Amino acid sequence: MRTAAFETNRDRILQISADLFARNGYHGTGINELSKAVGLGRGALYHYIGSKETLLYEISRTHVDRMNDFAEGLLAEDLDAEARLRALARELLRNIAEHRAEWTVFFRDYSALTGEWRDRVVSARERYEGYWRQTLQLGVREGAFASLPPLLVKGILGMFNYTYLWYEPGGRTSPDELSDEFVDALLNGIRARPR
Repeated sequence: MRTAAFETNRDRILQISADLFARNGYHGTGINELSKAVGLGRGALYHYIGSKETLLYEISRTHVDRMNDFAEGLLAEDLDAEARLRALARELLRNIAEHRAEWTVFFRDYSALTGEWRDRVVSARERYEGYWRQTLQLGVREGAFASLPPLLVKGILGMFNYTYLWYEPGGRTSPDELSDEFVDALLNGIRARPR
């Protein structure tokens, strides 16, 4: 049975590990380095994590699962497609801004996962893409959005996802403002309108 103290220590280890993996890469971070950073011997560290790949799995799945939970909750709300799209976009950018190290690890290193863990993370990512696809299809049914090729969802998500590389939280533009600018560009296009 896991205690509150165990979970607190494990969460601390996950955060420190995410920071190290984001800075040095998953393959560039060794167990000795992790052990030193968290202040635990190897045996104690393994007590909390099981393996280095377990750390990568936990870091990779946590925020994708949170985004899926958020998207699932939106389905229960009576929102039109644009409101749902804006809610998805805002929550995604907030999460990326608040958990940049974890998203860096996810985007850059999740492919180092093997077997069932990799399958679960890929499945969770595809499920999340599906919520965006459903939202765009809702907009088509409402007559608010033009029909789009299915692969365009990956491009739209790429616009949001890769902010982990350059967005600085606490800067002049908040995550909500940036997500609204992205959605506005998506919905309005970038072609100048005749005057």
